[in-house]
Amino acid sequence: MVNAAHPSTAALGSPVVVVQHLTKVFKDFWLRGRARAVDGLSFEIRPREVFGLLGPNGSGKSTTIKIILGLLSATSGRVAVFGKSPTDVAVKKRIGYLPEESYLYPFLDARETLEYYGKLFGLERRTREKRIDELLDMIGLTSAQFRQVREYSKGMQRRIGIAQALINDPDFLILDEPTTGLDPIGTRQVKDLIIELGRRGKTVLLSSHLLADVEDCVDRMVVLYGGMKRAEGTCESLLESQNRTTIETDTLDDQTVAEIDEVIRRRSSGGNSVLRVTRPRQTLEALFLRIVEQARAEQVATSGATHGGQTASFLRGEPDSGRELIDRLLAGAQDAPGDPVAAASANAAIVASLSALSPATSGAGPSADTDAADGSVPRTEAAYQPGVGSSVIDSLVRGEGDPAPRSVSERVVTEPSAVAPAPPPDSAVDRSLIDSLLARPDGEAAAGDESERPR
Repeated sequence: MVNAAHPSTAALGSPVVVVQHLTKVFKDFWLRGRARAVDGLSFEIRPREVFGLLGPNGSGKSTTIKIILGLLSATSGRVAVFGKSPTDVAVKKRIGYLPEESYLYPFLDARETLEYYGKLFGLERRTREKRIDELLDMIGLTSAQFRQVREYSKGMQRRIGIAQALINDPDFLILDEPTTGLDPIGTRQVKDLIIELGRRGKTVLLSSHLLADVEDCVDRMVVLYGGMKRAEGTCESLLESQNRTTIETDTLDDQTVAEIDEVIRRRSSGGNSVLRVTRPRQTLEALFLRIVEQARAEQVATSGATHGGQTASFLRGEPDSGRELIDRLLAGAQDAPGDPVAAASANAAIVASLSALSPATSGAGPSADTDAADGSVPRTEAAYQPGVGSSVIDSLVRGEGDPAPRSVSERVVTEPSAVAPAPPPDSAVDRSLIDSLLARPDGEAAAGDESERPR
């Protein structure tokens, strides 16, 4: 049954995963059938949905996942991922996988572990470092990032496993028992992350025997037993009770309840009645999280994993800002050196973009000073503060980064040769505008003394 919260399969395109009549029989040395792990299993995972694969231990969940990943071959049946064979290497680049057990190198620390997996996916250095910082903050291990993995608890190792599954920003995420070993805080965070990824349009396969975790996250599910499919559908269709009706009201006294029971008996000729009257209560998870939040508000110290930060920006699909934006604008200005109108337009775009990346300089308040006697150019002591894109500008001002600048913006700010000689006559970029925006709060020029800056 299709979840009403998601578009139809036809609207979304081809399924991400197709499993048809899948059977896997493990054989002994003499090629005799020893165990039938999966028996005639068929299902589809549609784009942009969170799909649950449920069942008790030994029901074939992990075996099915390994066949989807191409780690095991099927005895019979067909499996396709993104319309291709699971063994296709191009398919694996689009998949993130968290195995049932955390297989990590114990002598590496958290940062080195994520660095290793980022390099396996061929991520560029700046992208890799940015994602590692965001993931460590998201899973709450920033303060323990330089401790070796062998010193971590099982729950902390599980957090690192989740981070490595997300380092490549996968289109299809497979999570095998993701909340094993996690405390209630980590469990709640993982569930929130799965829901957020589903909203963003990721496809997630969640395998677990912790039914409460699955119930909070999945759109559709399959229940296995003995390697065979026993039920399939949405949470609403499978969990809705057909022989009970729940009526929720404000607090009622005993006399009102008795009158309601009398009405029900009279209308049903004595066939129905009020079965139970209870007061709603919060879940144990909600109570636990409230106690922890109260302890945090009191600043109680802990040496374990802290509560993670917000979901990493690359997982939320936010565009990257800063250096790449400046590079694109400068490159566009350099493309038309002989066109004064295009040059002016490009310079205006650069000014607007750099101003957006830097903190606002208006509204200085009482402590603001001015560059001009009439106070027409307000400046504040806090004009250069960390903010959106400020780390990029700060690195450009200090000249940090690669030994050899890779972009036009780096040549403008960091190369001595870009400061000493006068710019060529046909240059379309007014570097003084960039220099003035990148100036330090104490008046020090971004790339040399004011007298040395080209006019």
